[in-house]
Amino acid sequence: MVLSSHDGAPLARVLVAGMGSEWRRDDGVGLAVATRVRELGGDLSATWEVVAPLADPSDLLGQWDGADLAVVVDATRSGAEPGALLVFEIGALAAETSAQPGGAQGTSGPPGGLSPAGRTTSTHGVGLVGTLRLACAVGRAPHRAVVVGVEGLDFGQGQGLSPPVRAAVDSAAHAVVELIREVVPCA
Repeated sequence: MVLSSHDGAPLARVLVAGMGSEWRRDDGVGLAVATRVRELGGDLSATWEVVAPLADPSDLLGQWDGADLAVVVDATRSGAEPGALLVFEIGALAAETSAQPGGAQGTSGPPGGLSPAGRTTSTHGVGLVGTLRLACAVGRAPHRAVVVGVEGLDFGQGQGLSPPVRAAVDSAAHAVVELIREVVPCA
């Protein structure tokens, strides 16, 4: 079933996915941002949903199928200042890594198992780029996939975000809402 607006135009379908675990301090920023997006997104006229927390990038399979936009929010370890926002498209990275022999491995970088250079950095079995490549291969990928990352500081056991990460939650949520507004007419 395709949902339509009052003028008959199809509504955009948007998925916001909050990755991470609230039990590993700053790794819980994806859930915190997703919760804030729910609060801010009341005026958006689209078929959009927030799913959180997701523990593994492969949890996106079946969730983001055919979405006009999938925004994945996660903690990063790129070497940037704690609390810094990183926003980037992952579709090009998925294409780039599929062309690299063996998919180069790295040790630090943006969320969900990728770095801007396309190297795998995830502690998960399949990172975000690998998950997107798999979804593309089976015809179930979103039309556009964007990562909104917040640079973490403390990934130890326990609850609660570090002060710089907590301070970045609102900015990250507003960045997600702006991405949604790009695909939602008259929002």
